Amino acid sequence: MGILASLEKSISGHLDRNAFHINGNSFTYNDLAKSISKIRVAIRNKTDSTEKHIGLVANNDLDTYGAILAIWFEGKAYVPIGTDTPKSRNLEMMGQTEVKSIIDTSATPLFPGKNTIQPAMLPNAEMDLAMEKVSSDDICIILFTSGTTGTPKGVPITHAMLGAFMDAFWKLGLEIDENDKCLQMFEITFDFSIVAYLASLLKGACTYTVPQDSIKYAYIYELLEDHGLTTIYLIPSILLYLRPYFEEIDLPLMKNCIMGGEGLQVVLAEEWAKCIPNAKIVNIYGPTEDTLFVTCYPLRRTGKNKSHNGILALGKTMSGSHIIVIDEDKNILPTGEKGELCLAGPQLTPGYWKNEERNKKVFFNAMYDGEQRRFYRTGDLCYFDEEGDIYFVGRIDFQAKIQGYRVELSEVEFHAQTVLGKTNVVAIAYQTKIGSTELGLVIETEEFKTEGLIEQMKVKVDAYMVPSKIKFVNEFPLNKNGKIDRKELSRLFQG
Repeated sequence: MGILASLEKSISGHLDRNAFHINGNSFTYNDLAKSISKIRVAIRNKTDSTEKHIGLVANNDLDTYGAILAIWFEGKAYVPIGTDTPKSRNLEMMGQTEVKSIIDTSATPLFPGKNTIQPAMLPNAEMDLAMEKVSSDDICIILFTSGTTGTPKGVPITHAMLGAFMDAFWKLGLEIDENDKCLQMFEITFDFSIVAYLASLLKGACTYTVPQDSIKYAYIYELLEDHGLTTIYLIPSILLYLRPYFEEIDLPLMKNCIMGGEGLQVVLAEEWAKCIPNAKIVNIYGPTEDTLFVTCYPLRRTGKNKSHNGILALGKTMSGSHIIVIDEDKNILPTGEKGELCLAGPQLTPGYWKNEERNKKVFFNAMYDGEQRRFYRTGDLCYFDEEGDIYFVGRIDFQAKIQGYRVELSEVEFHAQTVLGKTNVVAIAYQTKIGSTELGLVIETEEFKTEGLIEQMKVKVDAYMVPSKIKFVNEFPLNKNGKIDRKELSRLFQG
């Protein structure tokens, strides 16, 4: 059964149960079905039948989620439009994908010049969850990632890719059913949001969202304490903010905790595990280009967890996908050797939207496991161990050449934290006025004398890996998806 047929069955079979909890209000699957139905009528009546891509403003309300499903059931794809994204970037994304119509639940439409559907203005319609005929190769989502040239890159996700991902996801053994209460903390422009709402909807569970204008970690804390959430999807940075409250947090009802989006400190994960004593905790990894994530490492509650430089292992390849590590000449490297992680399989995108130049750089064919396969170069430096677990060393573009030596920023962070303990740090490579590259360190704490830290680091690492500048912040800035904003921190070293 395909994703759309499964969604139709789940929604129809759980009409009286809660589907969403948004801004303190609960909405049933019947409410969701009504939203889907009225928006479907509007799509048919207010857009051209030839339009394949519909813009969707990323608000946090029932009709926005209803619009996702309405767009899918009409055989079209949604292109999420961030409310805080610069207008020029949104226009660039809409231009690339030829978006002519937008669904916007904002009080004032963001793009009044576009053909805009406002769900709040629509009359109720007869319930209609019957899906249009779609091909497995049809696109259902186009997400945009940052481009090195400043131009965003569109990543098409097809129904087949999404189906392959969900098949692999269920094989992880995470138990989710209609009684679950699941966290969705992300804006829908972020790929992690897809599994957070989709897995819940497919099982008839209730999705608890986080308002965009809230302090994310504080709101999540309240949801965890007040509503007894059972399945959560988190960015590790959120745990850094919750860490001061770990001794107060006791969530025995938690069943599943899925962590991803950035490196997870093994010490942090093990501390967090005590707060959710009965939960299965998994560390996942994967880029948007390979449909959300493709590896999984279950945290061990007893015994030693695998890690590199204090970062939890990425784990083993999920069902259906293929992963290799290559050198600069695209030769597949043996176990234990570091190189660029490359991905293949049914979750892999057909390529960046209308960007053949970029496609030629990051996609390539190679013989693997007796077959010619198409691989994607992630830009992540990794290696396999003898048991098939993958370790993350750092971003290839997070490497810095310092005094002629190649340095992994994650390694600098690891050694600084061995000195500082639980204090959070971020290493930054910055340009000096004379054009040389130096190492900076940002520490999340009140300012203190750093001579002791510097002296202890000199004992642990070579001189070129010791930060030349140290800055202090009260709290690390987070971007809208809850990740530490490294670009913002790098500004501390300008001038």
